[in-house]
Amino acid sequence: MEKHFSIPMSRRNFMKLAGIAMAGVMVGGTNTSKTQAFSGKTSTANFNDADLPILYDADVCVVGGGAAGTAAAINAGKKGVSTVLVEQGISLGGLATQGLVYPCMRTFIHNSDTPYILELNRRIEEKQGVTPLLGIEDENSYGGGQGFYVPECLTWLYDEWCEEAGVTVLYGTTLVGATVENGTINACVVQTVDGLAKITAKSFVDATGDALLSRFAGVPTEKGSEKTGRNQPMSLRFEMSGIDVPKVHKFFHNKLKDTWMGEKTDRKFEEDVKKGRTPFMEFAKWKKTESFFKEGVTRGEVTEDDILYIQAYSIMGKPHTMSMNCPEIPPLTFSSTDAISRSQAITFGRKMTRRLASFFKKNIPGFEKAFISKEASMVGVRESWRIRGKYYLTEEVYMKREKFVDAICRTAYPIDIHDVKLDFYEKLKKGEYYEIPFRALIADKVDNLLTVGRCASGSFVAQASFRIQPTCMSMGEAAGIAAAWALKKNIPVSEVKWEEIPENQRSYVSKG
Repeated sequence: MEKHFSIPMSRRNFMKLAGIAMAGVMVGGTNTSKTQAFSGKTSTANFNDADLPILYDADVCVVGGGAAGTAAAINAGKKGVSTVLVEQGISLGGLATQGLVYPCMRTFIHNSDTPYILELNRRIEEKQGVTPLLGIEDENSYGGGQGFYVPECLTWLYDEWCEEAGVTVLYGTTLVGATVENGTINACVVQTVDGLAKITAKSFVDATGDALLSRFAGVPTEKGSEKTGRNQPMSLRFEMSGIDVPKVHKFFHNKLKDTWMGEKTDRKFEEDVKKGRTPFMEFAKWKKTESFFKEGVTRGEVTEDDILYIQAYSIMGKPHTMSMNCPEIPPLTFSSTDAISRSQAITFGRKMTRRLASFFKKNIPGFEKAFISKEASMVGVRESWRIRGKYYLTEEVYMKREKFVDAICRTAYPIDIHDVKLDFYEKLKKGEYYEIPFRALIADKVDNLLTVGRCASGSFVAQASFRIQPTCMSMGEAAGIAAAWALKKNIPVSEVKWEEIPENQRSYVSKG
């Protein structure tokens, strides 16, 4: 397969294509409504007649190299099928690497780790030199899925793993359209440094996080809350270095009585540091520390929006650095499904990070010499578009702890809506869980597409539970296995019945 190409395009053809694209935009328009739960048709150009070179012809094309997409590509590649992974950034891992989301949230149910996650943790332990599962087996943090992945280690690991699995990764490549005929995607259209091109494949996996390939293919989608139309709030993470972490621990643990990070004593904490370990600690704005942060608002150092959600973690292998799990960008002001608003949210979020960093330096012992050492290269989106697939997950599935014959994973992660709490949804008790069926990945009306990750088929409320990274990884893992199985059986991936794949070839088998 030729991996280098050029795109010779005459001025005439370029103007023709530009005209097609402009017509698509003018017809489609831009939907900026903040109160519309169901999205309109996504604007796109008609690329069917565009004279574009074929960049790759593969068995499987995965669009989006985040938690779900990387898992899908690796698992398809491991099965021996030619796989291309399209990523618009320059690293795989999505929010875990580019978004600096550290750590992954846990599923709150044991035995939820599918083989891909178990292997990921084994490999990351070799890279980091310490287990990524620190502290998840205690009474208050039981369950699987949680991983403390240093972004730089995860980026390195994914590159190696994809190469080992025979996956071709296309960095700096952005999806701009698709060609569809009779319910089948023939190609996705991408923008590269060399211009526009097509990638053809037998099966496609939409792991864009925003259901973009699905929307280009005409798959029905929804966005935001069915009640308010709002999306979940976005975030913009950052890291600060030059921190005396034991001193920070002492301040929150002893003075503010913040036991959010547990009851580890100062002596034990300092002993860990002396032994070269980076003990886990976190601080957060909660009931016992509310007044501390509120005083900063009174003094004009931070705003109410800035302190709405504050959390920070120490990072393994970075003894003087902490990961800031904040700020949270106000959803009443910004929307993840409005192009202009989403862009403006980044600038707003960056201002928030600077105010928070200054506040920490001025008011938290241990931060006196701290500085922003890294900021996320992508905005943290919790929810945007979701497809309407062959099975539609709702909060009833969560509440009834439903199990499925074609289940691909399990989770008990709570319904976690970072917005005005309109309803109360109880947390599942220890040992209780629900499952996600393979049918929730199958896009209606398109026969060679699977949609994975946070944009899988489900309601706004249900998505607030299944959106976490380990669950998205397991979805991607199943999609990669199913795509390879469809090729082996010479059937469209939409016709795959997960329960008919031999158990020893499935990543998850329901015990319900």
